[in-house]
Amino acid sequence: MDFIVGGYVYYHRGLFWLYILMASAGSALGSLVIYGIGYKGGEALLRKRMNPERFDRVQQKFDDHEFLALMLPAILPPPSPFKLFVLSAAAFEMNVRKFLLAIFLGRVIRFSILSALVLYFGPHIMSVMGELFKHHRWATLAVVAGIVLVLVLVGRRRNGRPRVTPSQGSQAPVA
Repeated sequence: MDFIVGGYVYYHRGLFWLYILMASAGSALGSLVIYGIGYKGGEALLRKRMNPERFDRVQQKFDDHEFLALMLPAILPPPSPFKLFVLSAAAFEMNVRKFLLAIFLGRVIRFSILSALVLYFGPHIMSVMGELFKHHRWATLAVVAGIVLVLVLVGRRRNGRPRVTPSQGSQAPVA
């Protein structure tokens, strides 16, 4: 999909937003097939593949941040295990509207970055990024995860949320 979007953006620069929106909508709607499969039997499949403690941790993290737990993987390029996150969203019964919106927004971000790179650097950047990810997958994912982590931390700090230290745990505030 990335090479198709990149190619269209390169040859029809004025229509790049149309390609971004169409590819994002198509990806979100196409993910409904996996959502349907996961909704029917995804929890049993995940329980088979994970030990109970890990399953509970994943479910808790997903319940706490379900939108971001799906949107952030939607930003990552292939071969990230996006389908696993879609299956998990269905297994943990994520609202379908939130599901579609999370994928759509994640893909809009992904295809916007791709389009900006293609418009600025040309089609050569697509092959360079593909090779980089192909040969240095974990390093690339680590860099992307680090950038996302920094953005989340900066966002929390700007929102004025108090930071909880490990010693505070889940203690109730004293009045």
